[in-house]
Amino acid sequence: MRLVCLADTHTFHADLSGKVPDGDLLVHAGDLGRAGDEAELREAAAWLRSLPHRHKVVVPGNHDALFERDPGRAREIFRGVVVLIDEEATVGGLRCYGSPFTPRYHSWSFMKDRGPPMAAVWAKVPYGLDLLVTHGPPHGVLDDASSYRGGSWAGPDLSGCEELAKRVALVRPRVHAFGHIHGQRGTLEKDGTIFVNCTTSECEGAPVVLDL
Repeated sequence: MRLVCLADTHTFHADLSGKVPDGDLLVHAGDLGRAGDEAELREAAAWLRSLPHRHKVVVPGNHDALFERDPGRAREIFRGVVVLIDEEATVGGLRCYGSPFTPRYHSWSFMKDRGPPMAAVWAKVPYGLDLLVTHGPPHGVLDDASSYRGGSWAGPDLSGCEELAKRVALVRPRVHAFGHIHGQRGTLEKDGTIFVNCTTSECEGAPVVLDL
């Protein structure tokens, strides 16, 4: 099973035309849009449908506002694509679970306070997963946001979610794919889980390919 993982395309998906490797399962870990309105997401959905991958999974990100504001409408736009918002699905024979939530910063979509509110989100993540897709990273894993200093970022350098890290250490999915932190694209294997920060940094980088 070949996974092709990407995130943070932020409306620049046309820049990836002809550059997305073929595979069995395409995973988009969020931030298809910038404002995340209907027009942006319609364009992103059309682009996703144009790709040849047999199976496609999308988890919204904090810039995909329509999924939070009107999830029924957003899901209709992405008809034919598996959208995971705190839910599980079997896709191409893989047990998958996805969640868009990240620790609160400003007033973007799908954000909750650190601590118990985030712990309640991650308590739903089940054991036995082949693939966990979240928009943001777990704390301490490909989550260094220090390169944002000097811009608008005023959060912690290691910006991943502490409660997500605890849950992943407990349930140990085979693969955990995420984006959100643009400067940390790459893979890391730890305690039996392959972690993949598949950000494309607004399509400046290529998707990450993983063979299972």
